Amino acid sequence: MHLVPAPREFWPGPAGGGAFILGPATGVAADPASRTAARWLRSELGAATGLPLQPAAPGSGKAITLRVGERLAARGPEAYELVADASGVLIEGGGPAGVFWGTQTLRQLLGPEAFRRAPLHDGPWTVPPVRIADAPRFPWRGMMLDVARHFMPKDGVLRYVDLLAAHKLNVLHLHLTDDQGWRIEIERYPRLTEVGAWRSRSRQGFGDTALWDERPHGGYYTRDDLREIVAYAAARHITVVPEIDIPGHSQAAIAAYPQLGNTDVVDTSALAPGEGWGINPTVLNVSETTLEFYENVLAEVLEIFPSEYIHIGGDECPKEQWRASPTAQRRIRELGLAGEDELQSWFIRHFDRWLADRGRRLVGWDEILEGGLAPGAMLASWRGYAGGIAAARAGHDIVMCPRQHTYLDWRQADGPDEPVPIAHVRTLEDVYRFEPVPESLSAAEAAHVVGVQANVWTEVMDSARVVDYMAFPRLAAFAEVAWRPLPPPAERDFTGFRGRMEAAHYARLDALGVEYRPPSGPRPWQRRPGVPGRPRQGPPSMR
Repeated sequence: MHLVPAPREFWPGPAGGGAFILGPATGVAADPASRTAARWLRSELGAATGLPLQPAAPGSGKAITLRVGERLAARGPEAYELVADASGVLIEGGGPAGVFWGTQTLRQLLGPEAFRRAPLHDGPWTVPPVRIADAPRFPWRGMMLDVARHFMPKDGVLRYVDLLAAHKLNVLHLHLTDDQGWRIEIERYPRLTEVGAWRSRSRQGFGDTALWDERPHGGYYTRDDLREIVAYAAARHITVVPEIDIPGHSQAAIAAYPQLGNTDVVDTSALAPGEGWGINPTVLNVSETTLEFYENVLAEVLEIFPSEYIHIGGDECPKEQWRASPTAQRRIRELGLAGEDELQSWFIRHFDRWLADRGRRLVGWDEILEGGLAPGAMLASWRGYAGGIAAARAGHDIVMCPRQHTYLDWRQADGPDEPVPIAHVRTLEDVYRFEPVPESLSAAEAAHVVGVQANVWTEVMDSARVVDYMAFPRLAAFAEVAWRPLPPPAERDFTGFRGRMEAAHYARLDALGVEYRPPSGPRPWQRRPGVPGRPRQGPPSMR
């Protein structure tokens, strides 16, 4: 039946018998805890099949029944069982999220046409006889979407929420601010979007030979846009985690409010949002007024995003301006710090305490280890496994997202026609063989690996079509790694996974309008020959 991600346990029914056929009289029965999943199912399957799928009373015959069951609660709130036979379909979850993931599996069982927005035929719509018992390996199964480098309008973000849900991914990490753009409306500081959301041009590719796209680029989300995204995701049991990147990657904010920069070293009055890519020496100063500025920013972020976790970046913060700044050096002496690395740690710890006082938890990239990790912080380990291993051994929770496996902006093949190819080749098979938990961790340490994440950095992705090409089909392989326990990497059945993709899942992606990279290579419109900037070892900024 070619499910992606494959469930933990799967028992097919007898061949040639016992299938459930959806028809005009088929209803959807749901207990109170499952009504959100029922609304989603009626909307999506109703559109694809043309069937009314009216609400039905629990216990109705020939129905799709959704319910939360106490017997599954011990397996976790995202666990579910699906049983289908000639009498109907029963989806039972350990919690509302488990019921919802069961409805995603049901949709796949109905075939690729169930992913379309209008019916292609009058039926029959058949659910094969089957029993499935399933639960995720990790509670955090995420994708980071960089909307700062290239802005993705709200409808595109909502579309990606649906794509994550279709693959049982449950965290959307939005990278909202960077040197090249500030994408979140902050009422107290309107210049963040009036100035920081717009740049005059954009570099195409990397390196000195890269070309320039001379068109202005920009955009931002209003507070209501983001509330809509959060609510839309929550209805699909997806948590939206915002990232406000500090103290580096902050040129767009400094361009809007020059006093945030190290004005005793550089003149920030003429700064504009960044136009190129890479590690930028322009960083925030460490004054009390800058701390207060970002406390005010984060206060508005917390009003919009109910997520327990708030990402504050903390990566790729060059220390040259702090070394040259009398103000920063005075701060180091006053605090009794050993140097600039500890100054960054002090900066991060300030916001760790600030967030903890408000019932939230800080997440940062693995550079926040430098100078000492904030006590309650969670680490996103991107520079390989080392940062995650160190954090887990120190008792910190971690999300594994090592670039060599989970960076979906890295090229998928070595051919000359890949669109603006950067960094090393990372194929579909490479992603499928990603193992998030290092063997060197003890069982107690491994328990701190709470999740995995694929990162979609968009320096070279200037449209949703290019994001699709780079993310898929690799995100489908990542979703299976995130969802279910797999054998050691060398023993994984990649041939079987590839067969499921070719038998059904590419057709599902086609039905969803995903412009993925075909197994045979890029389609004619996806090729971009002759664009400079193809470093073999990756761009100046590797994250």
